[in-house]
Amino acid sequence: MRPDLHATRLALMAGASDARTEMEHSISAAGSPACNHVFTRSLFEEGRLAAAAARPAQPLAGLAFSVKDLFDLAGQPTPAGSAVLSHAPAAKADATAVARLRAAGGALIGRTNMTEFAFSGVGVNPHHGTPANHADPSTPRIPGGSSSGAAISVASGAAFIGLGSDTGGSIRIPAALNGIVGFKNTARLVPADGALPLSTTLDTVCAMTRSVRDAIVAHEILAARRVTPGTAPLAAYRLAVVKDLFLDDMEPAVAAAFERTLRTLRAAGARIDEIALPELAELRTLNSTGGFSAAESYAWHRLLLERSGAGYDPRVAQRILKGATMKAHEYIDLVHARRDWIARMESALAPFDALLSPTVPMVAPPIAEVAPGEERDDAFFRINALLLRNPSVVNMLDGCAISLPCHAEGELPVGLMLWHAALHDDAILAVALQAERELQAPH
Repeated sequence: MRPDLHATRLALMAGASDARTEMEHSISAAGSPACNHVFTRSLFEEGRLAAAAARPAQPLAGLAFSVKDLFDLAGQPTPAGSAVLSHAPAAKADATAVARLRAAGGALIGRTNMTEFAFSGVGVNPHHGTPANHADPSTPRIPGGSSSGAAISVASGAAFIGLGSDTGGSIRIPAALNGIVGFKNTARLVPADGALPLSTTLDTVCAMTRSVRDAIVAHEILAARRVTPGTAPLAAYRLAVVKDLFLDDMEPAVAAAFERTLRTLRAAGARIDEIALPELAELRTLNSTGGFSAAESYAWHRLLLERSGAGYDPRVAQRILKGATMKAHEYIDLVHARRDWIARMESALAPFDALLSPTVPMVAPPIAEVAPGEERDDAFFRINALLLRNPSVVNMLDGCAISLPCHAEGELPVGLMLWHAALHDDAILAVALQAERELQAPH
């Protein structure tokens, strides 16, 4: 894997490389077979100009970043991975997140492919093709979604930061399946203006990177705040593994990687308790009337579906249309019930600095199992539900989480998720820095 942003910036500062050279490396990677179907629109010349104009002292110093197709770019339509918005009016301004990355010296190289309207964790797109997971060139596997192209742009070396969104795991799922880092910050910390919404309650603007230290840089830019991760040793943090829900139905490869990770962290001094969290059993009832994503996406899409419903991915349209049956009182009840659930969850999590779980319970399955086609719908929705199960808890909690690789060399990627309630971002990043260090150390 190409060096991370931190190492590359050090090389720029030392004069061992320059932004123009690094941009050509990024463009070469973006044009390689590994990036087939990754970019819905390439912006290589724009990237070259930005790299040439950047200064080494800037946080991004002319290095490449990519943007998920649901963010506004001035002068371009915002299709969000769809066909029905491909000729929508051009955006008048960049989304705030994009503007902040540019202002930090980032060089945009293109818009990345995604699940249509961000409504799936699998990453399949019938309009633009499905980018294949970067980890297994021998078997085309799902990239994870909905930020599918963003993940592969980072894993392939085309981009140092892949800007995306996370409503139920759309950053952490593809990060886990592609063996990179995905940080979902507390949603309120980064403005979502200029991003086409899925669920205004759950949407989070965030990014994928190749390391935790890069995730901190990206978050500081996007949130316009300084992270203070602290310097306490791993033994100073109280960690927990939740036995309920998160460990169900793990594939053997995930179970083995997760258990090995816990042994490694405990050997490094980590205190890890096993706890029950019965509040998780309430989620099925809370979302029984459809949940926020269905209701809020239907409110946004209802007129477009009436005009252009035949142009939607049928699997996406089916999920959006579930929101048509939610009654106003059911939505209001859900808002209040969630507030109460969050309060009780925060109380249960208060003794701990971070919770540990597998990001998802599986490694990436072959694309052939879930490719468009009614005969594969059952497999698609089963896999989608499993992929979303663990990370979506954090969105419902209004919390923060990071996924980092925990598999061994030669294994398909497995993600370790560290998570907590809202505004515990800096503690999560602090633990993640140390966990990453231990997991990468020779043993």
